[in-house]
This record gives sequence, C-alpha cells and structure tokens, in this order.
Amino acid sequence: MVPGEQPDLTALPPQSSPVKRRLAAQYVRDARDRLTSTSGTRPVFDVELLRQYAQNRLSASLVILLLVATVGFLSSLWTGAVAAGAWTASVLVIHAVIVTKCRQLLALPVSAVDARAWRFRFVMLDLFYGLAWMFVLIHPVGTDENSGTFMLFVMLLVVAVSSMLASSLPIAAFAATFPVTAAIALNFALLGTLRDSILAIMAVTAQGYFAILAYRLYSTTLATLEARAEKDALIGELEQAKMISDEARQRAEAANVSKSRFLAQMSHELRTPLNAILGFSEVMKTEVFGEHSVAAYKEYSSDIHSSGVHLLGLINEILDLSRIEAGRYELNEESVSLVGIVEDCHHLLKLRATNRGINLHEVYEQGLPRLWADERAIRQICLNLLSNAIKFTPQGGDIWLKVGWTASGGQYMSVTDTGAGIPEEEIPVVLASFGQGSNSIKSAEQGAGLGLPIAKSLVDLHGGTFTLRSKLRIGTEVIVTFPPERVVAAMAPMAEPAPPIAPQAPAPGEPILNDDERRRLRQRPLFRAGT
Repeated sequence: MVPGEQPDLTALPPQSSPVKRRLAAQYVRDARDRLTSTSGTRPVFDVELLRQYAQNRLSASLVILLLVATVGFLSSLWTGAVAAGAWTASVLVIHAVIVTKCRQLLALPVSAVDARAWRFRFVMLDLFYGLAWMFVLIHPVGTDENSGTFMLFVMLLVVAVSSMLASSLPIAAFAATFPVTAAIALNFALLGTLRDSILAIMAVTAQGYFAILAYRLYSTTLATLEARAEKDALIGELEQAKMISDEARQRAEAANVSKSRFLAQMSHELRTPLNAILGFSEVMKTEVFGEHSVAAYKEYSSDIHSSGVHLLGLINEILDLSRIEAGRYELNEESVSLVGIVEDCHHLLKLRATNRGINLHEVYEQGLPRLWADERAIRQICLNLLSNAIKFTPQGGDIWLKVGWTASGGQYMSVTDTGAGIPEEEIPVVLASFGQGSNSIKSAEQGAGLGLPIAKSLVDLHGGTFTLRSKLRIGTEVIVTFPPERVVAAMAPMAEPAPPIAPQAPAPGEPILNDDERRRLRQRPLFRAGT
C-alpha cells in the first residue's frame, strides 16, 4: 500500500478479513496522524526529521567553519579586512546559534519536542544564514573576468553544502539557498553581457538541480523512516501474537493434562462397575443358577450385557484416541501376517454380515511376506473398517476385502462396500474425532464417530497412508497402505560358507575318544529297560 493512499478493501478476497482489518486500521492511523501533523507525515516522523537535521548540522560544523574562514580570507582581498571580518563574525555567530539549537533539540526527549516551533526556528536561522552569504557575494569583486567565475563557484559550493545538510527539512534548505542564488543571478543579469546572462541561467539551473536533489534525499529519508516504523509495528504485532499463542498453548496443554487425568480417572470409575454389570448379566443371561421364572428376564439380561459390552468398547475407543492424540500410544511391533489378520476379522464379523443379508468377498494375493507392525493395531483398523462397511451397507449389498502388493513394494488392505456412500464435503467431517456424516445420523445404528479417526491415527503411527473414497448412493472404499520398509523380506544367502565348528577340547582328566566311540556314545539310550 502506498503511504497516505486509501487501500482498496473490496479487491481483497472475503476470507482475508484479518488483512482487511489491518489495512483499515493502518489507513485510519495514517489519516489521524496527518491531521495531527504539521508536515503531512506522522508526528513521530516530524521529530525524527528534525533530529536528523540537527545531527547533520553538528557533524558538518567543522566543514562550515573551514568554508567561512576561507571565503572570509579571500573576500578581505577586495573588500578590506574590516568588512571581511565583520561578515565572518556575523556568519560564525549565526552558525554558533544553529549548533547550539541543534544540541538543545537532541538533548530533549522525543515527547517534549514541539515540532512546529523547532521547524520555524531552523527555517529562520537558515534564512539568516543564506542572507549573510548573499551580502558577501553581491559585493563587487573586481573588474576582471574571473570575478564572475569565482562568485559562481562560491554560490554553487554554498548551495550544495546547504542542500545536503538541510535535506531533512526542504523548506529550510530553500531558505538557506534561495537568497544566495537570487543575488548571484540578479547580479549577473544586471551586467547585460551574453556571458553574464549565461552565468545567471547556470546559477538558476544549479539552484533547481540542488532543490530536486534535496527533495529526493528527503523522500528517501522519509521512506526509510516509514519502513522502520512499519518494521517496528510488525515486530510488535509478532511479539503480541507470540504472547497470545504461548498463552493459548499453555491453556491447551493444561486442558490436555486435565483431559488425560479425567479420562484416566473415569476409565477406572466406569470399568469397575462395568465388570460387575457384565459378569452378573452374563450369569443371568446363561441361567447358571437356574431358569428364570419370567422369560422376559432372560431377554432383559441379554440386553444389559449387550449394552455393557457396547459401553466398554466405547470407553476403550475414547482412551485409545486420547492416548494417540497425546502421543502416548506405543506400538508393540512384531512380525505379523496381514492376510491372516484380515481373515480373522472376516470370520469374527461374518455372522453379523450374514444376518443382515450382506455378501462378503475376499481377494487376497498369495505368498505375501509378513509385516513388521502391531498386530492389535492392525486388527483394530480392520475391525473398524469392516464394522462400518457392514453398518452402512443395505440388505443384499456386497463388501470386498482385498489384500495385496502396492506399486512401491509395500502392502495394502482395502474395504469396499455398496452402501449409501458419503458426500464429498462430509469426508473431512467423518475423519475428525466424534464426527458423523448425515447418513450416519439418519441411520438406526449410530456410533460415536471414533472408528475412522482411530483407524487413520493408527495407520499414521505405522507410517502408512489412509485413503477414503466415496460416492453418494454408489459406495465407499477405504484403502490402507503400509510402506515397503515394514515388509519383512527374506534374508539373502551368505556370500561365504560358515566356518566349521571346531571340536571342543576335552576337560582335564576326561578320556580322549575317537570318532567311532563318540558315535556309539551318542546312540546309547538314556534309560535301559527295567530301570
């Protein structure tokens, strides 16, 4: 955004509302600063420009003293020692006042500086400084032709030095250089010769050039100050955002610790009565101590046991998810068969699928090597995916279980069904914790929305990929892949045969036997008949 220009807020996308707010706040701040400033910039920039002007003056004070002494000495050759001394003293007095005021400004704190008053002081001092130089240059030097060249050279030198030193205050630079240029140009123009007219034009042109140069320096200085102020503002915003993020992270960590403690306590508190509920309901359901006098009691006992089993599974899922999110889920890795685990899960849920009239199909590649993985985690992944497929597949539908090689040398497991499917915009919802799609909410078998998130998290722990593809009223396919690094390949044969095992030397006092005696000794039975 150009400083002082209103930003085009309508050109920004609607999702960038923080950017809109920041640009709007910056525009309001710039407008308020321009109203309270005396130069059209921010008030703090006015003070910075004044301080830079004072620093430039102080750093060049010795150069100005040398210039005044040199010109005063040369002017004494044609004006006399008295006039030259008076002029030199007056210029030095003005220069001393300027230096004193610059030191006073730098000694004041930024908040105590009145920019308008100090700008007026410096402009008036530079005006007096320019008038003093004008008086020495308009005095006739002599009648030779080199006098005009000398006057022009001194004028250019004074204008150049004043423009550079007062570039932070363009109006002060103009006040210090315009009287000198006007006097020299007018002096040359009144002589009437062609040469003098050319010198007058050169003086005016030089004044314009140095004025433009001073303005360019002023613009560069102002842009540098604005960039520094913007950088400081950004650093402040970053520090504030960091503090907010640190505070939010601390609150999140505290909430996570509280959640973990709550889940650990609740798991103990819930599992203790659940053990009694499951145990006694199992006894009542199986009628261990005799038949019920009322047949409905057996059905009620079965419902109590089923509800307890469902509640226990839900508690276990919540605890697993909390451990995964906290990074405390440890994999018990070993060499397992992916095909064998999928077949076991298929046998466990085959009866449920048959009761619902769903056909289960198996497509396994033969000869797959074993995987280095957590058997319990892979079994939970397969059970969750297969249970979801059975739950949302209508009667007469089909489910395919596939296990095989991936293109990169890994292994994959996929579960494909012909259920109602998931809308594309709801896929991120069902993959989130406790997320449920619209079809799940309408279904009679509603879950907690933890099956797919737990399966995806377990796959991520194994370094695999979890892909869910679904089309509405067509079906859903979930593909789980395991990287090639987890495939347990057969060990390569040894390049050289193993060295023969050297016979062990007999112990001291043990008889030395030949090969036949050792062979007969190995073939002797340990026990004799009748002993």
